[in-house]
Formats: sequence, C-alpha cells, structure tokens
Amino acid sequence: MRVIRIVANVATPDTELARSFYGDLLGLDVVMNQGRIATFATTVIGRQQISFASEGGSGTAVPDLSIEFDNVEALYERTRAMGFDIVYPLTDKPWGVRRFYARDPFGRVVNILSHIT
Repeated sequence: MRVIRIVANVATPDTELARSFYGDLLGLDVVMNQGRIATFATTVIGRQQISFASEGGSGTAVPDLSIEFDNVEALYERTRAMGFDIVYPLTDKPWGVRRFYARDPFGRVVNILSHIT
C-alpha cells in the first residue's frame, strides 16, 4: 500500500477568497471548483509529505502550510507588491533553506521556501 496524494483542507465560508493568494500569487491552477470546495494544484509531481512540529525553526511559530518554489526571491517581491502580509522576512536558514512566511486571506501562515543550492 502506498500514499497517492496528501491534501490540505482549509475551512472557509468563501472559497473564492483563495484565488488571489493561491492562484494569482502562487500560480496554482484551479483543478476543481464546486462552489463549496475549490482545489488548487500544480502539475509538478513531487514527494508526498506531512510534517509535525513543535516550532517552525529559529523560534518561529509552526506555519500552517509549507510550499517549495524554484525562485523564492521573486515570489517574495511579488508577495510584497500584491500587498499580502509577510509575517517573517526572507531569510537563509542554517538547515539549507531560504524562506519567508506570508499570511493568506484566511489568516493561515504559509512558509514559502526554496532549498539553497
């Protein structure tokens, strides 16, 4: 038996609020929209992961989601330009990632990162 997919579900009374952050900012495609549920996805196939943490590293709170990108610097500037709340600045971490935290329209904290090569 193997895991096929892991899906994060965020409760909201208005699924359309997700479009600006997850669609317009992060570039995810709407792959299903039934009104009561809207699913955003990417065509890139990656590892299935779920993490459990007591803190987010460097004394930060545990983010609700972590999403890895190939160019975190460009996404940081785009997040600022679009006016989303950055709750932790773009920072290189000793464990080999460059990341920042942004707040989505639902108040969730999203860890946006790239691995440092």
